[in-house]
Formats: sequence, structure tokens, C-alpha cells
Amino acid sequence: MLDALDSNYDGTLADVLQATRNVTKRYPQEYYRELDRVGGYPHEFIKDAMAAGLGAVMVPEEYGGMGLGCREASVVVEEIHRSGGTGSMIHGQLFMMGILARHGSPEQKRNVLPKVADGSVRLQSFSVTEPNAGTDTSKIQTRARRGGKGWIVKGQKVWTSRMDHTDMFIVFARTSEAPEGKPFRGLSCFLVDKREVDPKQITTRKIDAMFNHHTYEVWYDDMEIPEDALIGEEGKGFYYLLDGLNAERVMIAAECIGDGKWFLETAVNYSKERVIFGRPIGQNQGVQFPLARGYANLMAADAMRWKAAELFDNGEPAGAEANIAKMLASEASWELGFHCQQTHGGFGLAVEYDIERKVRENRVFQIAPISTNMVLNYISQHVLGMPRSY
Repeated sequence: MLDALDSNYDGTLADVLQATRNVTKRYPQEYYRELDRVGGYPHEFIKDAMAAGLGAVMVPEEYGGMGLGCREASVVVEEIHRSGGTGSMIHGQLFMMGILARHGSPEQKRNVLPKVADGSVRLQSFSVTEPNAGTDTSKIQTRARRGGKGWIVKGQKVWTSRMDHTDMFIVFARTSEAPEGKPFRGLSCFLVDKREVDPKQITTRKIDAMFNHHTYEVWYDDMEIPEDALIGEEGKGFYYLLDGLNAERVMIAAECIGDGKWFLETAVNYSKERVIFGRPIGQNQGVQFPLARGYANLMAADAMRWKAAELFDNGEPAGAEANIAKMLASEASWELGFHCQQTHGGFGLAVEYDIERKVRENRVFQIAPISTNMVLNYISQHVLGMPRSY
């Protein structure tokens, strides 16, 4: 254990970290390795995580949750990744509290949040991205119109993760045309109970990818949902989405930091044990320096993670900090993954060492939920005040 990696945890953070470790210690590397091999879903882990309250960190106390913030929730997913697992199966439920707990109606919160808190309901899918819109959310073509039970949703989504394994989900659709110069107006978000939807109105296709995240292409074929499925005000969904996206970026940053710590610990421990030419390979500066620099970059990203999470929890604007944290953490962890493999040489390619799996899983964070180039666009325009480039 590298004590320097745990210097930020005390008080409530330490309690959340220990609660997470009480679950993760029961799921060794072999568990995730086998899931990766067969394309399985971690139902056992999710059940135990929910029973331990890990999915209810950001659920307000009056609804049975812990009533904590993004800081504490980020510790949960960080530790899952540091233990060798993946937080993708739970992080959606965490960051969607930025939308539901902040902007949902009293009835939505009263009917749903206690069930999320006690683990009886999975709210784990976030259906936003579309094949022809990508990062440009203003161009989504999924429509919701009044009719049927209340609303009728028609359209196609892509990269909707965990859709076949969730009870409820949040979907974004356009409910009116955008006024001139305001492209994000007219978007609305809906909380859908998948168990109450006619199965003929939702079609899913699992996307085979280089990582075992269970992500799907989804078609909504005149899906009927009730009037009270609407979250907040009609046409203002994009502004609610921002709360969810900022929390998501913090979660992703934390997952990358967990990966980075796993890569670093794995490489450092191996470098001390592996003896070549009569000396541990960790004695060579060619092995030391990349890991030391990777550690420095990881700690810088971690500092930005904490700053972004604190701003979000205080209700302050956190867009720049959340985006920067995600970018720095994804780059630092990817760098450490590369050097972890290099340190292990040929063994870094062997499935039984789990490094190649972790590298594959970490690669997605350079692209999703927002690419590095789009983060740089955001910083250029919204932080530096430069002309919009796209």
C-alpha cells in the first residue's frame, strides 16, 4: 500500500471509503476477469453494493439515503476501480442524483428515491447520446409529444449503458423547437419506469466494444409514458442535464484516479520484486521516472477532482473544474496504464495479470462521456473567452 495515495481521506470520506472496501474486498480480480471473458454483468456485486448503501450516497436523508455529496460519491467509484473493478455499473445511479434529487418533483422523489436508497430499484441508465448528434446535444432528434398515457417518445439513442439491467432510466427528448439563437431550449428530460413500458415500444441492441460496460443502442417506438414522467419544467431539460453531466465528470475523474492508483501500485510492487541482471528493475531510473511522473500527474488531477466536487456540492458553477478534472485524470491514468504494462514487459500482456483488461477499460475515458478535444474547446471558449471554434 502506498500511503501517499490515501492522504485525502478522513472523517466521512474515510467512512465511505471503508464501507466501499467492505464490499470490494469480496470481489477479487478473478471475478472481473471472468466477467470480462464471458461478457457477464456483475449482478452479485451490484446487489451487495446496493445493500451496503453505496448507490444511495447522494440520495437525501429524508428519502432514506446518506444525504452526502459528489465528494463522497466519487470515493465509491474510485475505490471500485482501485480494487480492480469497474464503477460503470453503479456510477449512473450516483450522478443522476444531480438531476433527480435536485430537479425532480416531490412526487417523483417520494416515489422513487426511497426504493433507490434501499436497493430495491435500479436507476442506472442515462439515455442522451444519439448516432447523428454525438456531443452536440442540441441536435438530438428523439421527440416527445403529448398523447397516450401522457407523453409519446420516438427516437433512437446510442451508448445507453446498462439498459438491459436497469429498472428505471432518464431519457432526453425534444418537446418543442428551439428558438433562434437558443439551440438548447425545448429539450426535456423524463424519468421512465422501464418495467411499466410496453416491451414492444423499446428495442435494444448490445454494442460489442473493447470493454465490458454493457452499453446499448436503443430505439423508442412511440413509447408511452405518464404525464408525471417529466422532470422539472418542459423545455428546460438541458439545464438539468448540466447538473448531471458535471457530477458525471467528477465521477469519471475519480474512476480514472482509481485506475491510476491500481496501475501505480501494481507497477511499483512488481518493480521491487522482479530481478533482472542481478538487481530489481525498480532500481533503474528508466523504470522509476515514468512512474514518478505519472504519480505527480495523478496527484494534480486528484486535486482538481476535489475542487470540482466541492464546488458542485456547494451549488456553485463547476463546469470548468469538472471538465478539467476529467481530462487530467483520464490522461494521467492512461499514461500510468502504459507504463504499468511496460514495467511488466511481456507479462503486462497476459490476461491473468489483469493489466491488459484494465488498460482496455481505461481507454474509454479519453473519449466518453466527453472527448479531450471537446474539453479543450470548453476551456478555450468558456474560461479563456476565445471565439467559438465549432
